[in-house]
Amino acid sequence: MRKVYTSVDLGSDSIKIMVGEFYNKKLNVLAVTQVKSRGIKRGLIVDANEIVSSLREAISNIEKKLMITIDKVIASVPSYYSTYEIVNGEVDITNLDSKVNGNDIINVLKNAIKSKIKKGRELVSIIPIYFVLDGRKNIKDPKNLIGKKLGVKAMMVTTPSKNVQSIISIFNSIGIDVVEVNLGSIADYTEFKNNTSNSSLSAVINIGYDVTTVSLFNKGIIINSEVIQIGGKNIDNDISYVFNIDIKNSIKLKENFAIAHKKFSRVNDVKECLTINKDLINITQYDISKVVMSRLSEILKLAKKQTYLLTNREISYIIITGGSSELPGMSYLVEEIFGENARIGNIDTIGIRSNVYSTVSGLIRCFENKLNLRDKEYTMIDFDNEMQIKNIDLNDSSVLSKVFGYFFDN
Repeated sequence: MRKVYTSVDLGSDSIKIMVGEFYNKKLNVLAVTQVKSRGIKRGLIVDANEIVSSLREAISNIEKKLMITIDKVIASVPSYYSTYEIVNGEVDITNLDSKVNGNDIINVLKNAIKSKIKKGRELVSIIPIYFVLDGRKNIKDPKNLIGKKLGVKAMMVTTPSKNVQSIISIFNSIGIDVVEVNLGSIADYTEFKNNTSNSSLSAVINIGYDVTTVSLFNKGIIINSEVIQIGGKNIDNDISYVFNIDIKNSIKLKENFAIAHKKFSRVNDVKECLTINKDLINITQYDISKVVMSRLSEILKLAKKQTYLLTNREISYIIITGGSSELPGMSYLVEEIFGENARIGNIDTIGIRSNVYSTVSGLIRCFENKLNLRDKEYTMIDFDNEMQIKNIDLNDSSVLSKVFGYFFDN
């Protein structure tokens, strides 16, 4: 089976969609698109009609590129008011050979969350911390081990039901099923995780358009998060105000001219720009970089303060992502504020080498990890009813077949 998945990140500034295929345990990008979003503010849907219009445009872009129909997706949900609760479950192994299989893992995870999701809350994810088999603890993957009783200690992640249902209803209104949801911060971590982050207390800071999300992970398991009401939009507004230019030109100057740290900017590098009053002015790289650096410093310092509020333990590893993290000179500013234990996320997957795609890529990786643990196979593209993806031929000999139904944790 070709394992092809579609993920969607509904951002306040743009909608990102990615179609990816896992082949030989490697994620290959088949198509990706980014379109301007409307109807979303601070990560929440405020106008359903506008977001549907933007979403249709993004879906259409992907469908035209691959000549397929998108009808199933993985979607990100905002971290607002998320809760993280450790839960435990236990089931008997009733297989004739007493070997633990994927269904046993599904059953023990269901048992762990049974009757524990509060009214008005929705399950986003159930993340195993470790499994216990006949008293043996700290088992990461118990499949094929022999035993009589399987237990699990897991992190249950929930959000307000409206955060999830509003997103599902948007997709359903255009004939698309949401087969999986996850927090964008969990997706970001999965995209960038390594041996250092998986063995320590780490943080992911995503500087979004409207907001900045700070999330804590203990040995790879999310334990807390908070949303700060400031982001890349504030930088655009600062440039617009200081130089009296419109937002469109502010964004263009920020993305193509400004440096995140003024130390590396050039006084003699100048751009001509028309003000709102139609006056022609010269803006030096140094001047605009001072404005950008000032606001970025504020965002990073607020994020750093938030990590102290979320935990009193020392954080060993910090990952910075989001569109603003791509600004040149950002790594120097991050080191200046956080020290040597922080770094800018680096995506090395061909086709998405920008941190704006960290969430959509991470969503697919999360979904694949979940399926592997549960010993399930799945694809979101029904090849029996679709044309072959053009120019993509990763496995001529693969057997294409249907999978009926979806797997949910709850």
